[in-house]
Amino acid sequence: MVTEDLIERWRRDTPGCEGRIHLNNAGAALMPAPVLKAIQGHLDLEAEIGGYEAADEAAGRIREVYGLLGRLIGSAPENVAIVENATVAVSQALSAFDLHPGDVLVTTRHDYTSNQLMYLSLSRRLGIEVLRAEELPEGGADPESVRRLVAHPRCRLVCLTWIPTNSGLIQAAEEVGEICEAAGVPYLVDACQALGQLPIDVARLRCDYLAATARKFLRGPRGIGFLYVSERAIARGDFPLYVDMQGAALLDEERFVLAKGAQRFENWEFPYALVLGLGEAARYALEGGIAGIEETGARAVELAAEVRETVGALPGVRVADRGARLGAIATVVVPGQDPKDLVRRLHGAGVNVYWSLHGEGPRNAPEAGATPMLRISPHYYNTREEIGRAVAALGDLLGSGA
Repeated sequence: MVTEDLIERWRRDTPGCEGRIHLNNAGAALMPAPVLKAIQGHLDLEAEIGGYEAADEAAGRIREVYGLLGRLIGSAPENVAIVENATVAVSQALSAFDLHPGDVLVTTRHDYTSNQLMYLSLSRRLGIEVLRAEELPEGGADPESVRRLVAHPRCRLVCLTWIPTNSGLIQAAEEVGEICEAAGVPYLVDACQALGQLPIDVARLRCDYLAATARKFLRGPRGIGFLYVSERAIARGDFPLYVDMQGAALLDEERFVLAKGAQRFENWEFPYALVLGLGEAARYALEGGIAGIEETGARAVELAAEVRETVGALPGVRVADRGARLGAIATVVVPGQDPKDLVRRLHGAGVNVYWSLHGEGPRNAPEAGATPMLRISPHYYNTREEIGRAVAALGDLLGSGA
């Protein structure tokens, strides 16, 4: 149960809460003190004894990170690969498939822009066909449309962004997983915004791959993420196109042998301080167990609902979020205003928010007519009083004709 005492403790643990209202958790959440201590401590150790030597000394704690990440998503440690970020995780997974002209990749109109770019790059280079599921009337990909598309005889992969970066929408990731499993089609989930916001169980998702990052709702550092690789994918012999010496051993001039588990998707060079920060962020999130993540995520969702209600009441402001189920990201359109300018002015008033673009599929770009929006994303350590102050600050800016 989330109590006022618990909220106060979270805020004491979070130095960034002092003097600033941080509502940009969909971009990068504020790190709690244990995460900062882990990162700074390892950097100090590297400076004192050397980078390789510090990594050797931290080897036990590094191994522990895999177990913590596994607990977060219901996976064995051996099925977790630590990579630079969620986009790298997605690209590593995509590169494991031997795609040919005429093969089909099924996705949605809400997948992350970088992912959409990679799909189109595969289409241009390899001649694959990218098919996007139709929309439900209330918003989000229609699972029945996915079912029809995966029936294509050349369907090789389904990719879904669970929570888009530019919307409060939560997509039907588990339903799509059931469809993919029944059809025998591999399934890749981008959980970049979901991790730390929703409880995750890869068995329920039935996914072959799951990509995630540390910096968003998990409250870890920037520049680090991970990729879950299922036993099914490992048994198929999946490995990334550009495997390196972390993921394989060179036997002779013509042969190599893959690492046994998800490690085959890693690169040898690690930012060890960030890896330890990722582990501490996972530990902090797991402090109350999976049930605790469910409670903190629910609190963030409630605060976002309050944002939609109060910001949506401002004159001329329109809430853009659609979907049967909405999460902790609120997006609003302010006609006649440049969201980037509003972000800058709100920052000057001590409020952190961000801007985003909304357009379907690959049309999520200014050149393609995407709608610029203000993105407000609270987390469990925020308070209702902060929401009120932030909305008042936005109202003042709009009232002054800023």
